[in-house]
Amino acid sequence: MTILLFSRLRTLLPCITLLIGLSTNVIAEDEPSGDSQLTIERVYSDPALSGPTPRGLKFSPDGKLLTFLRGKDDDYLQQDLWAMPTRGGIARLLVDSRVLSPDIVELSEAEKGRRERQRIRARGIVGYSWDEQGSAILVPLDGDLYTINIPDGEVRRLTQTSAFETDARFSPKGNFVSFIRDQNLFIFDLATGKERALSTDGSDSISNGMAEFVAQEEMDRDTGYWWSPDEQFIAFQRVDESPVEIINRMEIGAQSARIVPQRYPRAGMTNVDFTLHIVDLAEGRQSKVDLGTNMDVYLARVDWQADSASVLIQRQNRAQNQLDILRADPTSGTTTTVFSENAETWINLSHDFHSLKKRKQFLWTSERSGYRHIYLYNNNGKMVRQITQGEWPVSKIVGVDEKKGLVYFTGWRKSPLETHLFSVSYTNKKNAKVRQITADGGSWGVTMDKSARRFIGRYSDPDTPPQTALYTIKGKRINWVEENALDENHPYFPHSEAHITPEFGTIMASDGTPLHYQLYKPANFDPQKTYPAIINVYGGPGTHLVRRSWRGGGDQLYAQAGYVYFRLDNRGSNNRGKAFEGAIYHAMGGVEVEDQLTGLKFLRSLPYVDAKRVGLHGWSYGGYMALMLATRTPEPFAAVIAGAPVSDWSLYDTHYTERFMGTPQNNPQGYKAGSVMTYLDGLASPLLMIHGMADDNVIFANSTQVYAALQAKNLPFEMMTYPGQRHGVRGKAQRKHLMRVFFSYFDRHLKK
Repeated sequence: MTILLFSRLRTLLPCITLLIGLSTNVIAEDEPSGDSQLTIERVYSDPALSGPTPRGLKFSPDGKLLTFLRGKDDDYLQQDLWAMPTRGGIARLLVDSRVLSPDIVELSEAEKGRRERQRIRARGIVGYSWDEQGSAILVPLDGDLYTINIPDGEVRRLTQTSAFETDARFSPKGNFVSFIRDQNLFIFDLATGKERALSTDGSDSISNGMAEFVAQEEMDRDTGYWWSPDEQFIAFQRVDESPVEIINRMEIGAQSARIVPQRYPRAGMTNVDFTLHIVDLAEGRQSKVDLGTNMDVYLARVDWQADSASVLIQRQNRAQNQLDILRADPTSGTTTTVFSENAETWINLSHDFHSLKKRKQFLWTSERSGYRHIYLYNNNGKMVRQITQGEWPVSKIVGVDEKKGLVYFTGWRKSPLETHLFSVSYTNKKNAKVRQITADGGSWGVTMDKSARRFIGRYSDPDTPPQTALYTIKGKRINWVEENALDENHPYFPHSEAHITPEFGTIMASDGTPLHYQLYKPANFDPQKTYPAIINVYGGPGTHLVRRSWRGGGDQLYAQAGYVYFRLDNRGSNNRGKAFEGAIYHAMGGVEVEDQLTGLKFLRSLPYVDAKRVGLHGWSYGGYMALMLATRTPEPFAAVIAGAPVSDWSLYDTHYTERFMGTPQNNPQGYKAGSVMTYLDGLASPLLMIHGMADDNVIFANSTQVYAALQAKNLPFEMMTYPGQRHGVRGKAQRKHLMRVFFSYFDRHLKK
């Protein structure tokens, strides 16, 4: 088959610029001041500056192959499927996305939304799955489904329709492929080549087997259906969105605009109606699962027990301070409560339910002690014991060796700056000693094989681009998947001489809590001089920024352009325990702002920082924080950039906002105190606001209401909008433009 290159897009989305011009003297522009200095053009061009980085790493079921996705050398966003033997040998291209689908295909709205929710920026092959027998790989590509036989590589096309097939996967025994089409759930019999609809009433407001908006965006649940291990049953969610308020959102593109009637559940408003059903594939019967009389709840997780005898359902109440685990009979749908988790603030969801095949027990993680730790339960819901403990959090369970009674997990036991792989016995009652497996110095991501005898480790640190290798369970490297050595052949090598390593440190919050920071000193640093500084802020729950990991070329641009570049993880961010994160409960925009102002005071106190030339930028929650800081700082910033900001939490969605703030009805003062609109009179800092004009997450109204209020108050500001862009600005040309806007604005206000 002849390889056909994707044709280039004829037009690039233009941007609307108001009150701002792009300066030509930005140091990070196309012409660097030195041979090794980075440019914006280089950071967002091919090949990828961080080197080849495998994604979607998986073991074949027999453990003989590693498969992964990798971007092309001439387009790092166009991904292909690769494979390599685990016993040694070089990686080979398994599926070339341009061969399989040579033409540009417009994604369906459902698929656009799904990729936006999963933060998928790549094209081509963005996901795949193995069958459990290791004989085939399922590849969804541009709306249709393909299987690739292993090892002969024969391609079989399963679907060829005008509709998009999404959320496709093999059944557990490999006899079927399941998928969603037109809001209905289908299965495809691989032996007969026939497909079968398991639901038929999908419509604009009804979906079957699909996760609703808040499940995808806020609950880390991307699917709405679940196979039983024995392939006898499928549990699936039926969602009715008709009760949800319709927001007539403008979606403004490069050449046109349209009104999108989006069903968006704002804080305090009505959520979707849903039911959970279990279909018996052999009998064709469906049973409706009894989820209780109060249906103003969330379907958080669904997990089958290893023997397929029952399905465990995690039901979260609307306030998100109670999580019930229900056991359902798949034939009748009747349920019993296994146990419940309760919290004074909120419960963070996880994917850490693990049913043990050889014991009538399961492993589970909970933050009940104040830190996420692993617990062992009997199947009847009685806790056997706590497995890990201490003032540090488990991140997630990544593997279980039932023969040896060991559970493997990643966590922050060493430091909030480094994540590592650990193991601990869940059978040893007296000496459950935690053992660290990965080496210190940076951050690790881990994918473990089914037997928990090997793992794929992805390591990086501030000076080491991501390296991927296969390791023994004791942490000894077997072979490289992608060494990504920073040698003369590496894309970053020409710029490595100018590379600047960040410093890490702590300062104290007002209550004595240590707060971690990261600081880059500018290129050619002279302690006798003073420099402008820029703060990058996020500040919200569920993430943290300060860690020992590779950050690519973006941070280097600021330091190499002569700026001190600073980050601080405030109270409210994660991986420091529940009390640290829970400090924002019912009071967002409180301690986060206070801690960032403490960081600002510290930064301005440094002898080499010009206290009058400090800038600030943030995106999403960081955009919210940028606005809050710009309006509440005792001394103005020299320049502030707020990207895609929430301006009033009553405009944001139910599951996220109510988790931390309650509802506007039961916490009106908290919503008022946490709203940017309350403080706009205090704006004294030069402000640039940026927003995608098709944002379906933080809707554009969050920015436009700030525009209108500032105009009414006769307060100056600047703005940049990106037609057709959603919550993140995507595309290489658009990213280059965005960074040029950043540097143009900061240089204009911060450079002497």
